[in-house]
Amino acid sequence: MKKKKILVTGAAGFVGTNFLFQFACREDIKNNYDFVIADALTYAGNFDRIRPLFEIHQHLIFCKIDITNKEELGALFTKHAFDGVINYAAESHVDQSIESPDKFVQTNIIGTHHLLKESLGVYQKTQNEHFRYLQVSTDEVYGSLNSHDLPFTELTSIAPNSPYSASKASADLLVRSYFETFGLPTITTRCSNNFGPYQNAEKFIPVVISKAWQNESVPIYGSGRNIRDWIHVDDHNHGIWLAFEKGRPGEIYNFGGGQELENIELAMLILKKLNKPESLLKMVTDRKGHDWRYAINFNKSKSELAWGPKRSILNDLESVIQTYLPTSS
Repeated sequence: MKKKKILVTGAAGFVGTNFLFQFACREDIKNNYDFVIADALTYAGNFDRIRPLFEIHQHLIFCKIDITNKEELGALFTKHAFDGVINYAAESHVDQSIESPDKFVQTNIIGTHHLLKESLGVYQKTQNEHFRYLQVSTDEVYGSLNSHDLPFTELTSIAPNSPYSASKASADLLVRSYFETFGLPTITTRCSNNFGPYQNAEKFIPVVISKAWQNESVPIYGSGRNIRDWIHVDDHNHGIWLAFEKGRPGEIYNFGGGQELENIELAMLILKKLNKPESLLKMVTDRKGHDWRYAINFNKSKSELAWGPKRSILNDLESVIQTYLPTSS
């Protein structure tokens, strides 16, 4: 049987890198799929980390391409008759979106639009009924919950509050439009906050670990009582792959960890595991437009994809911390 060729964008970043290590190189997957990895290698991408995979796995090809460059992207689609696309590529840091919204609009909206146009061209040309375009999105597009609100479902109206989440919501609507208007088989996944190895140093958990390890003040926005639901990156990627293989075109699938923690609570857990004093915590001016709480209902993913989280931040936090310490191998 002919192997399927899948374009995976942004796989030199946090979630994509873990996808390559944990799923793309699994025997059952590599026997049926070839992957073309496209990444712009911005500050958030690390090719050296994934380079060994391309040296030993012939089913992986790497191309340095920015999805905002429609000419290079078009040439890539012309060269490869893709059977599907998984789009991890995104600017993702909320603070940076507040300081510099332009690049979020370019990558997350314009870049996604380029991918959709090229995907539609391939789909219309090949009439491949198995073609899938999967957009990796975020629960932040839903906006903010109060402490006692029910978790987000796939039917929750989107109400983004930051330039980052607005750009992701805009991309989601473009994905929806390409399904509704042109019939492109699209799937959108939305997840809660990820934790795990290889996360960029600017994110919450790596910041807390790095600052505390060096006995520096650990900045906590506002009261620190903002609540996040945490999902291990492997559980997230498992959901993405199930949605890509088994999801229904035009549908949205939520993935959550079922583990809500206040930011200050998580920071204190990290300090405790590092044997550092809570006096290192420093409350700083709150982030503009700071969402109060995220929580995900993943009943649809459970029933349609037989998916559920297997990892817990309470059980796996210590092993994750070790991956960020200077002494770890």
